[in-house]
Amino acid sequence: MPNKVKKIALEEHFSTPELAQYNPGITEMMGVESYKYYGQRLMEFDKRLEDMDKNGIDMSILSVTTPGVQAEPDAAVATKRAHEVNDFLASVIQKHPTRFGGFAHLALQDPKGAADELERAVKQLGMKGALINGQTNGEYLDDQKFWPMWERAEALGVPIYLHPGNAMRTSPANEGYVELSGPGWAWGPETAAHTLRLVYGGVFDRFPKTTVILGHMGEALTFMFWRMDSRYAVMRHGKPLQKQPSQYIRDNVMVTTSGSFSMSPLLCSMLEIGSDRIMFSVDYPFEKTEEAVEFIDNAPISQIDREKICHLNVEKLLKLDS
Repeated sequence: MPNKVKKIALEEHFSTPELAQYNPGITEMMGVESYKYYGQRLMEFDKRLEDMDKNGIDMSILSVTTPGVQAEPDAAVATKRAHEVNDFLASVIQKHPTRFGGFAHLALQDPKGAADELERAVKQLGMKGALINGQTNGEYLDDQKFWPMWERAEALGVPIYLHPGNAMRTSPANEGYVELSGPGWAWGPETAAHTLRLVYGGVFDRFPKTTVILGHMGEALTFMFWRMDSRYAVMRHGKPLQKQPSQYIRDNVMVTTSGSFSMSPLLCSMLEIGSDRIMFSVDYPFEKTEEAVEFIDNAPISQIDREKICHLNVEKLLKLDS
């Protein structure tokens, strides 16, 4: 018998007509007809609820799909649209407060403004943190210009979900193969490198209470811990760290099962960071909810680990039980 438990899904995307203009790269990767299906699902909330009910998802934490306003070159336009989409998401949540929660959308083109919008979204709109879609106009979150955002997130006690996004330039190794673009490959190494920039850039030393969430079972970082530490010991250091590189991942990063419904990555993550730092996700609408649910319900893990991964960890992190 399946081991059914309460489930809160953490990486569940939506979009709006105003934000859809920023998605031509994704349309190209998936093809027009394929993305047409996803584009419709991103903007439909009633069908989302039907899908949740059908598959036993109790609550979904909604977030803007990549890239959102981070692809907007005009900071004022990005700020305005981020404010508007956060208000829109709050109105959706208000209609279904026990079924939906939300991560704020931020215009990182103005780091101080993004910090202020994060605070507004959390304190006034009830958001549970923010989701950031990779780099913003070629700038990564280890840059000290973004430290006001990290400082505010730490002060508010909310996590930052670091979600994949396209790099500014295609890696030469990926050129000529559309299969290597986006979620097929390129997003994983890009997001893992972004996370390690936070480690080596001293973000977690400066803001030790910060929590970053990574999807897709940690973007393969947990597979690399031993080698990461081994090579750090013999390489030149830009900024000497207070701990081993892998320890920052264990202490400051939590991972989700989004788009990774395979036992080997799950078991590796459990062995390396523990079941207390893994959370259930689907990656709706880009993955099938029934596959995510079947995977975690039938995973050969203990029932307490299943409870932690499916709802206890996220309830604690996002303070949902209060």
